[in-house]
Amino acid sequence: MHLVPVSIESIRIGQPLPFPLMDKDGVLLAKKAFVIESRDDLLDFSNRGGGLYIDVADSEAHHRAYVGQLNGMVRDGRSLGEIAGAKISVQKTDAREDNDDEHPDWLDLQVQGNSLLRDTQPTHFLDRLERLHHQLNVQSRRNPDGTLFALIHLSTTETRMYSATHAMLVSVMCGLAAREVLNWPADVEGMVCKAALTMNLGMTELQDRLASQTEPVSPTQRKLIDEHPARSMEKLMALGVTDAIWLQAVAQHHTQAPGPLRTRAPAERLARLIQRADMFAARLAPRAARTPVAPAAAMQACYFDENRQIDEAGASLIKAVGIYQPGSFVRLASDEVGVVIKRGLNTATPKVAVLINRNGMPTVEPMVRDTGLADYKVVASVPHRDVRVQINLERLLPLTVPVKSDRPW
Repeated sequence: MHLVPVSIESIRIGQPLPFPLMDKDGVLLAKKAFVIESRDDLLDFSNRGGGLYIDVADSEAHHRAYVGQLNGMVRDGRSLGEIAGAKISVQKTDAREDNDDEHPDWLDLQVQGNSLLRDTQPTHFLDRLERLHHQLNVQSRRNPDGTLFALIHLSTTETRMYSATHAMLVSVMCGLAAREVLNWPADVEGMVCKAALTMNLGMTELQDRLASQTEPVSPTQRKLIDEHPARSMEKLMALGVTDAIWLQAVAQHHTQAPGPLRTRAPAERLARLIQRADMFAARLAPRAARTPVAPAAAMQACYFDENRQIDEAGASLIKAVGIYQPGSFVRLASDEVGVVIKRGLNTATPKVAVLINRNGMPTVEPMVRDTGLADYKVVASVPHRDVRVQINLERLLPLTVPVKSDRPW
C-alpha cells in the first residue's frame, strides 16, 4: 500500500466517502461509504491520524470527489478565493491524475505497479491489476513508441521499484508482440500481459533487494528465486485468480524449452513469450553487482534459443520492438550519438533524437535523424552507462508521438 495525503477541504461533509481514509501509518480511520457528519469530526480524524491519507490506488475516486466538491462550492456561492484555495490544496496533495490521457505520469505508474505487487488483499488486487493493465494497454496502443521509451528508460537508469518497472516493460513487450506480430486474439493478448505483470509476485521484495545488493546471491536467495514461479502462482490463486492458463503461464515462465510456439499448449505459448521478454528486460537493468548490457546485445540473446537456433517468440519480440528499441542509445554513421524515439519501417532503421554531436558535445535541442538514410545509419548500440547526458522524459516523449502509421504491420 502506498499512501498519499489529502486535504480536509477535499472531503465532502455529510456524503459517503468514495474511498477509505487512513492515518499516516495506514491504520483505517473511516471505511469507504462512511459519512462524516461535521467538520469537527473531520478535524478530529485528521488530528488523531497525523493527517488524512488514502491509498494511491484510490486517488482516482478522490479526484472525482474533489471535482464534486468544487461544483458544490460554486453552487453554494462560495468566494473565488475559497474555491481557488481548495483547488491548490488538492493539487498539491493528490498523487495522480487520470492516466488514461495523452500524457501519462510514468513515475506514478511505477508507484501503482509497486503497490499492486505488494497488495495482499483479495478484494483490492484484481481491480487494481485490471486498472494498471488497462492504463498500460491504452498507452501502448495510443503511443507504443512512447510507452517503450519511458519503460526502457526507467528500467535502465534506476533500481527503485525495479520489480514493478520490469514487470510493466515485459507486459508491454508481450502485448506488442502478441498484437502486432503473432496476431493473437485480444483476450489472449490481455492474458499474457496480465500474466507478465504478475509473474514475479512471489519474489517482489527479493527482486527489489537484489537490484541494490552488492554481494553475491546467497543459497537461501537462490532457492527463493528458483521457487518463485510456483509461489507466484499460489499467491495469485489466493488473490482470486482462477484462470488455469494464466496460472500455468506464470508457473512456467522460467521454463527453458526451445521449439516453435504452434506445437505448445496455450499456457506454454504464453510462458515462452514471457520468458523471452523477461530475459531481455533483465539484461537491460542496472544492478549494484552487475553491469547491464546494451539493448541490442540483450535483444540478440533472446533471439536465439537454448540450442542457438532462432527462437520464434524471441523473433516476434524483435519484430515488435526493433533491434534498437525506443529508449536505447545508438551511434550513427555521422558519429553522432542519440536516443531512439521511434521504431522504423524495419527493425534496424529507427528514428533517433541526437543528443551528442560529432564533436562529443551535448546538443542544445535534440535533432531527429532518419536512420534509414545512409548518412545516418546506426553503426553501433551504445550502453546507457556510456552516455553522460541526462534524459528528460517530458522533453523527449513528445517526439515519440505518432504522426502517421509508419509500421508495416
